[in-house]
Amino acid sequence: MITPTIGVAIVAPGSHAPDPAAVTRAIAALEARGCLVHNYYDHDARYLRFGGTDEARLQQLHAAALDPDVQVIMALRGSYGMTRLLGRIDYRLLADSGKIVCGFSDVTALHMALYAATGAVSYAGPMATSDFGAEAPVAFTLDDFWSCLAGPRHVVTGEGAGNPDVQVEGTVWGGNLAMFMSLTGTPHMPRIDGGILFFEDIAEHPYRVERMLLQLLQTGVLARQKAIVLGDFSGYRLAPVDNGYDFAAMLAYLRDVLPIPVLTGLEFGHVPRHVTIPFGAQGRLVSEGGAFSLSLSDYPTVRRA
Repeated sequence: MITPTIGVAIVAPGSHAPDPAAVTRAIAALEARGCLVHNYYDHDARYLRFGGTDEARLQQLHAAALDPDVQVIMALRGSYGMTRLLGRIDYRLLADSGKIVCGFSDVTALHMALYAATGAVSYAGPMATSDFGAEAPVAFTLDDFWSCLAGPRHVVTGEGAGNPDVQVEGTVWGGNLAMFMSLTGTPHMPRIDGGILFFEDIAEHPYRVERMLLQLLQTGVLARQKAIVLGDFSGYRLAPVDNGYDFAAMLAYLRDVLPIPVLTGLEFGHVPRHVTIPFGAQGRLVSEGGAFSLSLSDYPTVRRA
């Protein structure tokens, strides 16, 4: 059981909550785990598709960082909006606060920019409305988050057909592939050598996934990494013009042309059941016979009382 003194701040750096009842459910679920919840999101103050104006959302993030009773800053949800704030965020404030920023999807941009600016590690993990506030929360997803938060090590396992045998160590980084690529060539893209990349995406056709990964190859990013682990890539639609070109065909091509091993089977992405991965942690990836384990260490935790 998580210590009852843990403070969780809910902020909306991206989209507003389409279902405000999910916010209520999220707060109740966190409180049921002994958390003290600080909700900085005001549903009545939403703006367009966002959880507030740019200024209001920035203030939510900074206020949560300054709150002495908060240990975890959890994103309300993803969608879009984080990119609009990147040039105005006080990354040193976030890093020096010692608070753990948690979220995925659109929040990938914050993980990347925070690490690029300060080297601070954050969590690619569950969000308030989609996970804690789901009508039927997935116990595995929430339990994996609490396990990671307790530390000091966290192990993620998976299995995929055709996974090569691998044994590498490095800095673990990645997240939503489209968001990751959107920061290519910007000051918010970290420079990480010898890393282990993890990616997921939603509603991206296999050819677009291939195109983005080839861009990482052509810009030299992949030559500096040790492996790629792919999570969930669902929600796309094939068409007659694909003529047999599906995710499996794309994967076979990438495994042939990329200079590093590509694994599949990571339980991470826009699916109810997913793991938590500290962005910037040190990882040891071992794959044999298609099954793999990713052991994570050197990341921030919240100690039990």
